[in-house]
Amino acid sequence: MDELLRQIGDLVLGSIPTVILFISLVFGYRFLLYGRLMQVREERRARTAGAVERSRMAMAQADLRTQEYEAKLRAARAEMMRRREQRVQQWNAEREQALAAARVAAQEKTRVAQQALDTQAAEARRQIEISVPDLAARVLAAVLPPARTAGSAQ
Repeated sequence: MDELLRQIGDLVLGSIPTVILFISLVFGYRFLLYGRLMQVREERRARTAGAVERSRMAMAQADLRTQEYEAKLRAARAEMMRRREQRVQQWNAEREQALAAARVAAQEKTRVAQQALDTQAAEARRQIEISVPDLAARVLAAVLPPARTAGSAQ
C-alpha cells in the first residue's frame, strides 16, 4: 500500500504544473475572453431582439397606416355618396321644376286655345243669328213651290 500511496503522491506532484497551467488558463479565459464573448453575445441578443422589436414596430405602424388609409377611403366613399345623392336630388328638383313649367305652359296653351275656341264659337253663333232670316227665306223658297205671278205663263 505504501507503494500505491507513493505513486499517487508522484502523480499529484507531477500534476501540479498541469493544474497550475489549467487554473491560469481558466483565469485567462475568464478575464481575457469570457467578458468579450459575453459582450458579443449580449450585442447579438440585443441586435436580434432589437430587430424583432423593430419588425414588430414596423408591423404596428403598417397596421396603423392601413387603418388610417381605410378610414380615409371610407370617408372618401361617404363623401362621394353624399355628393352623388346631392346630384340626384338636384336633378330631381330640376326635373320637377321643368315638369311644373311644362304644366303651367300646357295649362296656358289650353286656356288660350279654349278662349280662341269660345271666341270662334261666339262669332259663329253671331254669324248664324245674322244669317237666320236669309237662311229661313232660302229654306222656304226651297221647300215651298214658287208662287205664280199674275203675268206669267198662262
